Amino acid sequence: MKDPGTSYRLAVLASGSGSNAARFMSYFRGHPRIRVALVVSNNASAPVLQRAREAGVPAKVMPGPAWDDSRTAESVFNQYGIDAIVLAGYMRLLPSFMIRKYPGRIFNIHPALLPRFGGKGMYGMHVHRAVIDSGARKSGITIHLVNEKYDEGPILFQAKVDVVPDDTPVDLAVRVRQLEHDHYPRVVEGYLLQGRVPEKPAI
Repeated sequence: MKDPGTSYRLAVLASGSGSNAARFMSYFRGHPRIRVALVVSNNASAPVLQRAREAGVPAKVMPGPAWDDSRTAESVFNQYGIDAIVLAGYMRLLPSFMIRKYPGRIFNIHPALLPRFGGKGMYGMHVHRAVIDSGARKSGITIHLVNEKYDEGPILFQAKVDVVPDDTPVDLAVRVRQLEHDHYPRVVEGYLLQGRVPEKPAI
């Protein structure tokens, strides 16, 4: 963490539609100490890039090969003065050099209650289908710090929803997505500025 009173410039990484990225851009618009300074996608046709442009946030495409050279990849983040990274539906594992560059300042959200239903290949509807097929009565979100392995970094926050008998993966996804939008930005905000997760949602 930085010293108290300092500011943070976030990079939000997303591979698809970017609803969580849009939520971050909205939540931190005009914030005195945190701003979304860059949106990055590995997918040149991802709608999140247009969302960023509409919000006036710089957007960059970094396909797989762009991450092969650490100096080249890091230079993109250095150019925008990035202090922390938020993964918002980003479908690639970050290379180790990025974990070392931003220790304790890379965040991810998983649409289930880790450690169950995590790991490689467990994303989106795959997760919700697995939860329903398992017979679990609860699902939810897990916000965690990122390390070199999928979904295994230290957990910062979890929130739950009921899994009801007639749920489809789409039904469950809608309720889980609402939890994501309600909690993800505020948890990142509290952790960066206070070194902890705030007990109650910001009003």
